Amino acid sequence: MRTLRLSAPRRALNRSRRAALVALAMVVAAVVPASLRAQGGWLTNLYPYAYYSGIDGWWGGGHYAVTSPVAAPDRPEPYAADLSLDASGSTAGSYHFVVGARAPAYWPGWRAAMTLTAARDNRLGFYGLGNDTPFSSDSATATAPYFYRVARTYASVRAIVARRMTGPVRVFVSATVERTTFRPLAGPSVFASDLARGAEGATGAPFTDRAMQGGIAFDTRDDEVDPHRGVLVEGAFGGGTGYTRTTAFARAYAHPTARCVVAARVEGQDLGGSPPLASEVTIDEGEQEFLTLGGYQSLRGYDDARFLGTGALLGGLEVRYAVVRAPSVLELKIVAFYDAGRVFGPGEGWRLTTAELHHAAGGELALRFLRRTLVIAGVGAGADGALFLFGTQWSF
Repeated sequence: MRTLRLSAPRRALNRSRRAALVALAMVVAAVVPASLRAQGGWLTNLYPYAYYSGIDGWWGGGHYAVTSPVAAPDRPEPYAADLSLDASGSTAGSYHFVVGARAPAYWPGWRAAMTLTAARDNRLGFYGLGNDTPFSSDSATATAPYFYRVARTYASVRAIVARRMTGPVRVFVSATVERTTFRPLAGPSVFASDLARGAEGATGAPFTDRAMQGGIAFDTRDDEVDPHRGVLVEGAFGGGTGYTRTTAFARAYAHPTARCVVAARVEGQDLGGSPPLASEVTIDEGEQEFLTLGGYQSLRGYDDARFLGTGALLGGLEVRYAVVRAPSVLELKIVAFYDAGRVFGPGEGWRLTTAELHHAAGGELALRFLRRTLVIAGVGAGADGALFLFGTQWSF
């Protein structure tokens, strides 16, 4: 999921609309016929995709999956089991290779998943640590084009097992082994400056993290890909190499009318001990992790990893309205959203507060096809400017 900075709002908004329509058309055209093919009791899904990011340039890739459908079509899980391969690369040197095996409903009462990832984010945002890291559009020049960028290369193996205890309550445990390296890009940059002066969090040495986490979840969502009603509340505690991690979040979905869904969330993460930069870059929710704090899955309207710290606080509100509605086949939705969040710098304790929050708002166009295909494109705006958004799942 990538973002595009819009420096000239009117012209860039038109470019964003064109890019959104192109991305939607390409994905839908490829996915629709492939999703209808079946081999015995398994579905085969194979399609290419492409989209544009102002950070990484053009992305191109492919997705292949073999999926076992759920026995009951009204179950919330998108499938019983799934084996998948995703491979993509960008013109700026970024790449993602992900092999996944997931079984959310294959064995009664159990959930399991394993993911192998090899990736490089060659234009990841880095503005320093803390909630008040500055941004100036004049800092990125022809001689310093990557002033707010760093290259992150990582490889990981991640596994999670969950067991339903009673009703909507399940417990889970996850384990991750990940090796991460940060590298300054050509020319002056915030990361290169921090690295030269030995600032906290700035290191070019490879870091190997061995982390475990356990937690409990309360889940009453009616659908995990595109929920219309219900709640998901989760709390987890664990740790890795030299640090501890506490994460908690709550998400609620209401369906006031047949065409309207209102979604809200609040989330927090606190790192204890001596967390390395590799751990501060992500928020870990057990079944998934995403960049802290900024980007499509956290604070839309800001660059990926715009704000980094040992703690994070995040909230969001969305209104999703279906302008085209065929519930079991297709829904086309317009979305209005508002996000707010902040991080807590080194030595600053995590707390629930409304002070010094960063705010973002915007709109999206979302297309859901059949049970598990979702494509979203839109624009978000924050204090640094506006961003083009693209994703294949809801932000939350």
